[in-house]
Order: sequence, then structure tokens, then C-alpha cells
Amino acid sequence: MINQVYKLVAPRRIEVSYEDISLNTDKVIVRPKFISICKADQRYYTGTRGEEILKKKLPMALTHESVGEVSYDPTGALKRGQAVIMVPNTPYEKDELIGANYLPSSKFRSSASDGFTQDYIAINRDRLVVLPDEIDLRMASFSELISVAMHGISRFEKTAHARRNRIAVWGNGSLGYIATLILKKKYPDANIIIVGRTQQKLDYFSFADEAYTSNDLPADFSFDHAFECVGGNNSGDAVNQIIDYINPLGYISLLGVSEDLVPLNTRMVLEKGLTLQGSTRSEREDFENVVAFFVEHPDGADELQRLIGQVIKVRKTEDIIQAFEKDLNQYWGKTVMEWQI
Repeated sequence: MINQVYKLVAPRRIEVSYEDISLNTDKVIVRPKFISICKADQRYYTGTRGEEILKKKLPMALTHESVGEVSYDPTGALKRGQAVIMVPNTPYEKDELIGANYLPSSKFRSSASDGFTQDYIAINRDRLVVLPDEIDLRMASFSELISVAMHGISRFEKTAHARRNRIAVWGNGSLGYIATLILKKKYPDANIIIVGRTQQKLDYFSFADEAYTSNDLPADFSFDHAFECVGGNNSGDAVNQIIDYINPLGYISLLGVSEDLVPLNTRMVLEKGLTLQGSTRSEREDFENVVAFFVEHPDGADELQRLIGQVIKVRKTEDIIQAFEKDLNQYWGKTVMEWQI
């Protein structure tokens, strides 16, 4: 079976390649239905990952956030047309201590292997999570981003001390929105606080107990634990501000990705006895927890639908480029491609 794969070959340049998919394996064939664009995809698309990295990675199909419909399952266990989330991380070994999302041998789509901008995806069965019928597939397309927040929160629950009266989230983008929402549902009696740079974006966080701009924090502001969801060039400022205001022995979850080194106020980290824990990507269990969240908190799923920023129908290669270009100017939420190519 000949498959068309839409690969980034140079910054802002996507071309079609033709690759064979064998139907004589145990892999499930999935047709993408909705694909969400991530900031990491944009760093490849715009060439901001750096020339040396691009030389190693390209040509490569982009995107790692997608839902699709089953086209063919050799076992028949998954029915044709069944909606599934595709887990982008592919492990090649098991470690009883280290999760697959932290193993160097794992291959992550749109980073170490081709992403989901393909006509069909041949994928291992354990990389699929079935979606209930009532879930909005446009919203479910960015389940991978939701799973990243879910993974970070699961590590927080295992590591942070038990005083969780006030939990703060830095970052008023999509990841901050998701983390704040999940925390509020998991800890309804705690004060969940959002700190961001833009009041207009903070207005979307109606479920947060408190909201502040980062340059207008109260003098007596404090909290027990924090999540950094800023990333980029501003992540250092965010983490250092968290260090300034967090209570002693607090826990800081680092979720934002920065391409550059970030200076930290280690003196105060030591003085306050803080725990900083980095989390990246996610695994199947986190995706299963995301689906459970959709089912258990339908009002939370409704709130997540507010992150659907624009939906662009993709019928040809030029539409993919248009979607990426429009996403660069997207003020709020996620750009979702409706895959009709």
C-alpha cells in the first residue's frame, strides 16, 4: 500500500514523499482526522531549532498531536471507523525504573521519527487509546498536550509534600490553561492560582480561584507549590519569580521548554529547600488518564473546547503550509487541521 507522507524538507517548505505500508504486519492502520499544531512543530517549520539540528532531522513529517479513525486492524479487535488517540512516543525497550518518555532509545514523532502529516499511519496497537463516542475530536486532537500536563501533575502528586492549600501556575498559554483546569478538578478545595503576562488571556481562566499578571503580584503573595508552563525566553524569569514567592520546602514542576540555558537563583532554592522537577512528554497511562478526565469531568472537557482556536480544512499540501502560517499569528488556543487530504 503506497502512503503519501507530507514532509518538511526545509523551513517553510513541505513536499510529498511516497512510502510503502505493509498490511502483512500486526500494526493498525489509522487515518488521521484532526491534527493539532504544537509550538515544537513551529520551531521546525520556521527553522528556529537551529541549522545543525535541522540538518539531522529533515526531511521529516511534522506534528505529534492527532486523533484518527481506524482503517484496518489485522486482529479485528478495533473496528473500522473507531476514533482513537495516537500516542506519539514509540518505545523500543522497557525499564522498570525509567518511563518510556525518558528513555533515549524511544522515538518521538516529529522529533526522532515522522509525525502524523500522512495519509495513513501504521502504528503499534499499544500506541492507540480508544475515545468515547461523545468526545469532540477537534478538542481530543490536542490530547497529547493535555497528557503532558497530566503527566506533570501525576509526578507532583508522588513527590510534593502534602500541604496543598495554594497551588500556582505560571503561564497563560494553552499548557497553563490545561494545567490550571486539571488542578482545579483534582483539588477542588485548594486555591488554584494563575499568573500570566496578559490580562486578556487571563480572562479565559474563569475556573481559577485567583488570577494575577506577573508584574502586579501582591506584596504578601505566597503559595505551597507551583507549575512553570511558560517556556521559551521568559521561562527563566518565571522560575525565578516562583522561587521568590513560593513557601519553604515547596515543589516546582518545570513543564515549559526553552531552547536556551536558563539562569536560576540557586541560593534561594537552597535557602528554601525547594524541589525542582522536570517533566517532558507522556506515556500511554497519561493518555488513558486524559480520556478518564473527559468522561469524569464533562464540564472540564467543555472548558478545554475553548482552546480550539481555529480549524483549517487541509485538502492539499498548500493547506498545510497555510495552517502553519496562520498558527504563527494565532493569539489564543490551538490551530487544528481537519485532515481531508
